[in-house]
Amino acid sequence: MHNTVTLPEGCILSVENLSMHFGGLKAVDDLSFAVKEREIFGLIGPNGAGKTTVFNCITQFYRPKEGRILFNAGRKGESLRPMNLVGLPVHRIIRLGMVRTFQNVEVIKELSLIDNVLIGAHIKFKATVLEQALKLPRARREEKAISEKAVEALDFLGIADRKDLLAGGQPYGVLKKVELARTLMSEPRLIIMDEPAAGLNDSETDALAQSIRKIRDTFGCAVLLVEHDMRLVMDVCDRICAISFGKFLALGTAREIQTSKLVQEAYLGEEEE
Repeated sequence: MHNTVTLPEGCILSVENLSMHFGGLKAVDDLSFAVKEREIFGLIGPNGAGKTTVFNCITQFYRPKEGRILFNAGRKGESLRPMNLVGLPVHRIIRLGMVRTFQNVEVIKELSLIDNVLIGAHIKFKATVLEQALKLPRARREEKAISEKAVEALDFLGIADRKDLLAGGQPYGVLKKVELARTLMSEPRLIIMDEPAAGLNDSETDALAQSIRKIRDTFGCAVLLVEHDMRLVMDVCDRICAISFGKFLALGTAREIQTSKLVQEAYLGEEEE
């Protein structure tokens, strides 16, 4: 039952014995790990290791064949409810306090930056469609408060001066920040980032690392990221889980992962005698 699960103490997310296969291909094979509250947690592995499949299972884009995904659900100011996410509809996951970004930036180029950020606040509107259409007082109050919050999110990431510019034509690094600002609108307790450094240059990646730490420290949320840029992963993550062919390899600090022979062999291949 979704309302009778228990997470390990101090954890916000627990992936337990997760398995996912497509036909005869086992993309994830009996994988387990847990993310602590306010932790920046990395999931790494060679190409084809199953990292994005794990993310898609956590957010229920895919329904795993086996295993449990336990989440301490509840947005800021709400009481926590440990739940098993398996089988829940995707739209409910966001309402429980979990949001994600994607490998490719998902923005509407014809909208301004602030309007793209406001999309992330749709779950917070309490006014009815009729109240919004008629611009009744509650709808106006909500719209004003949420617009102010969107400006604050853009300012937090240093791009409030661009808020009224169209997303089309903006630098890729700016669009990445727009996507991050949008995640903050739903007051998440866990942000899942799928290759956030993809397409960024070194200086933009350094700025991203600072933004990830700042989000964790300011908003008190945990961050789970999958990333190929090892410099970012080793710099920003408190702990890292390495996988290969969907199987668990190692879990530890950046230093422990860097010195793991299993991880080295998975990335570089086993050295010949």
